[in-house]
Parts: sequence; structure tokens; C-alpha cells
Amino acid sequence: MQRRRFKQTVPLEARLRIQAEADRERAKSLPPSKEREDLLLRARRADTASHLTEWLNSPGLQPPK
Repeated sequence: MQRRRFKQTVPLEARLRIQAEADRERAKSLPPSKEREDLLLRARRADTASHLTEWLNSPGLQPPK
């Protein structure tokens, strides 16, 4: 069985930001509940992952000497 592979056309940071925005928009339409809190948590995690990936790929980050 072979894996189906495809090249991502949108960078990871952008996909994470899009997902975070979508989760926040969906959470706005919900009343206070567990589902809403889960969506907001998911959005915060996506933002954090986006920032970490951006930071790790930045040219300012230098390897140890």
C-alpha cells in the first residue's frame, strides 16, 4: 500500500493562521460552553505553533558555536 503524497502549496504558518481565524469565528457564534472553550484553545495553540515555526525558520536564529 502506497501513501498518497502531495506538495503543500500554502506554508505551514499561513495554514495555522487560517485555522486559528476560522476557529475564532466559529467560537464567536457559539454561546459560552465547553465546545466554545475548546475552539478558543485550539485557536491559541495554532497561533503559538505558527509563531514558533516562524521563529525557528527566521534568519536571525543562529546555530550554536
